[in-house]
Amino acid sequence: MIAITGASGHLGKATIQCLLQKMDGENIIAIVRDPSKLKEFLKDGIDIRTADYEDPGSLNEALKGVGTLLQISTTSMGERGMQQELNVVDAAKKQGVRHLIYTSGLKPREEAHFFAVQQCLKTENAILSSGISYTILRNSLYLETIPLFIGKALEDGNIYLSAGQGKVSFVGRKDIAEALSIVLTETVHRNKIYEITGAEAFNFEELARLLSEQTGRQIGYVDIPDEALKDELLKIGMPDEETEWFLSLTRSIRHHEFADIEPALESLIRRKPVSVADYLKVFNDAI
Repeated sequence: MIAITGASGHLGKATIQCLLQKMDGENIIAIVRDPSKLKEFLKDGIDIRTADYEDPGSLNEALKGVGTLLQISTTSMGERGMQQELNVVDAAKKQGVRHLIYTSGLKPREEAHFFAVQQCLKTENAILSSGISYTILRNSLYLETIPLFIGKALEDGNIYLSAGQGKVSFVGRKDIAEALSIVLTETVHRNKIYEITGAEAFNFEELARLLSEQTGRQIGYVDIPDEALKDELLKIGMPDEETEWFLSLTRSIRHHEFADIEPALESLIRRKPVSVADYLKVFNDAI
């Protein structure tokens, strides 16, 4: 049986949809806190189990009979997020999970600026120490985060961000889901680590030019200091912890930690991944 934690999120649902093209739903276990968020999959015969990352007992119960587990990294931050991820690894080990797939961050290291990538590295180390066979997908930033970065640029004409000239090899969430469905169902990927990126990397000046070309509006990029970005985020009501998390992300971009381009995704899905231009066209058409 294949199980997925965090199955009700965007990546979890997309991965389930890809898996359903490869196997019967009866072979898939979706682990969520709120089963009502997966009601669209009830018709497919998926086993929906309830568990909470912060409740080791519920995780142990949910992972009974699981051979292969996809652990989607938590959205929680700090010590809470770290403990949640370790709880999943511990439960997988206790329940005899044979293979664990984890969604990590691009090329994590201890000195990484982005808090989430630091957390991913600790989880990777726990997985490697667990004795469970593994496949790790280290993902660059989602294409779907671009609207978060560009803010109101389509209205006021500028992207304001403290990212310097750092580039990002944005990658589509659906492409990652397809890759996950492949490593979940093919044994040749055991004990391998893949760096998952798009085929191009853009800084935000280049992204602004691309937006200008596609929208016919003049859009620029203004590199602002961290403190100015922090003030704006707090002004719109973003909590302190989330603000510091976001600033750690922009620092990471500024230091080129999401700039690398790797061929692994194209090799896994056996086609070109969705490009930034393709995504922006769909995004612009939607608005």
